[in-house]
Amino acid sequence: MPRFAANLSMLFTEHSFLDRFAAARDAGFEGVEFLFPYEYDPDDIARRLEENGLQLALHNLPPGDWERGDRGNACDPRRMSEFRASVQMALRYATRLNVPYVHCMAGILPPGLPSRRAREAYIVNLQYAAELFAPHGIGVLIEPINGFDMPGYFLQRSADALDIIAACARPNVYLQYDIYHMHRMEEPLEDSLRACLPSIRHVQLADAPGRHEPGTGQIDYPSLLRLLDQLGYDGWVGCEYRPRDNTVAGLGWRGAV
Repeated sequence: MPRFAANLSMLFTEHSFLDRFAAARDAGFEGVEFLFPYEYDPDDIARRLEENGLQLALHNLPPGDWERGDRGNACDPRRMSEFRASVQMALRYATRLNVPYVHCMAGILPPGLPSRRAREAYIVNLQYAAELFAPHGIGVLIEPINGFDMPGYFLQRSADALDIIAACARPNVYLQYDIYHMHRMEEPLEDSLRACLPSIRHVQLADAPGRHEPGTGQIDYPSLLRLLDQLGYDGWVGCEYRPRDNTVAGLGWRGAV
């Protein structure tokens, strides 16, 4: 059975962020992940991890101005200096929190920018991030995100992500595979997981439609999780879903997979 990490940006939201660590521990999780820790002092987060015996599996680089529509900026050649500053900030958190991987969001394709130029900028920025994180033993992940939930997102398909990883030619750039997003993009999930496995270092899940917990939608999670075991995947599976009710009431799916 895969190791499940609670995504504290989406689960246990009935608690304040720093209190979600204890709630995750009490619910039986040994690992957690979250999107953006930058509103909080890294020492405070590290203390909550240590007090609750939790391992941090993943966090994201700063996304730019989320409220104004940014979803990362790594594909925008006009914002390279801003991107590099965000990598420096993420490095300070990642090293303090002892996280093995950080996720670099590609961003929305800027209007009028050719995809070729966006791809070039994305690769250069990923190489920069990879080189800064490598001495600390930290991997940089890229994640295809479906274009329905996030219109205009630059990286939407797993094959394109594998192409970017190959073009980066950096040994610590890997794939973050979100089953929900690839289902929304109508990828054949079993075939896709098999093809991507050598590059995958983190998996995330949610059911569809609704992006709720497994068992509430169309995705055959018992089969997919068995497949991950059969393929020898030993990383974390992040529970990045919106509970249909409260978080604890919706955790029964873990005993059914």
